[in-house]
Amino acid sequence: MRPPAEPERQFAEPWHAELFAATHALAAAGAFAWPEWAAAFGDALARADAAGGPKDSSDYYDVWLSAFEAFLIERGLADDDSLSGLKAAWTEAYLSTPHGEPVSLSE
Repeated sequence: MRPPAEPERQFAEPWHAELFAATHALAAAGAFAWPEWAAAFGDALARADAAGGPKDSSDYYDVWLSAFEAFLIERGLADDDSLSGLKAAWTEAYLSTPHGEPVSLSE
């Protein structure tokens, strides 16, 4: 008897799933319509491709994150300073968390 097949991973990294979930949650909450996001993301993918981005889709979620940040700023849902501060806080939390421990932001 064969062991059950491993399910195919939909996301290569946990942050990919979290980014998708955050985008979906904001759309579901009415912050924007999914087709608006899809158009903005499609434009970002086209720009990345035109700029010589990898052809193997290895930058897919990097492009998604960059496009999502720009989309949030354009929609007035975030600003550059708050996003920069949040990134700095996560970087500090990551660098100061012992290996194997969950990374979290302090209050």
